[in-house]
Amino acid sequence: MLKTVNLKDLNLDPFTAVGEDWMLIAAGDEKSANAMTASWGGLGVMWNKNVAYIVIRPQRYTKEFVDAAESFSLSFLGADYKDALAYMGKKSGRDGDKIKACGLTLSYKNGVPYFAESDAVLFCKKLYAQAMTPDCFTDNSVIKTCYPKSDFHTLYIGEITEAMKR
Repeated sequence: MLKTVNLKDLNLDPFTAVGEDWMLIAAGDEKSANAMTASWGGLGVMWNKNVAYIVIRPQRYTKEFVDAAESFSLSFLGADYKDALAYMGKKSGRDGDKIKACGLTLSYKNGVPYFAESDAVLFCKKLYAQAMTPDCFTDNSVIKTCYPKSDFHTLYIGEITEAMKR
């Protein structure tokens, strides 16, 4: 069972949790929600607040939910869920109920969706959103490597308002 903890007691290594194990970004409400797998993003301090930053490409269905919501969640699941995370990253919620299809359970806290199977969850209040543009890159090799279709991410920064862990 997940319980609320002090963020400093979470002991979450972002390099492993995000970059290797991946996370699920979820937004929406109890009527309609969506989520996607992400392996880019991070945690830190900005504007004197503990924050998470995420990036979402324009074609992702989850972007519509993050754009419309005040808050989003980041769910970190164990290694047993790697197949489900891969599925959530490849399939679009526009095409069907991918959450049900991969056997995950969507839960809600204060109206924000997250996954019951998570080892840890961060709830984030959106503070900032900005589309990335080619003219802002100082290393153009990133554009060639990561944006061959020119589908630049939108960067979101969210204040971490609550942390839960199993």
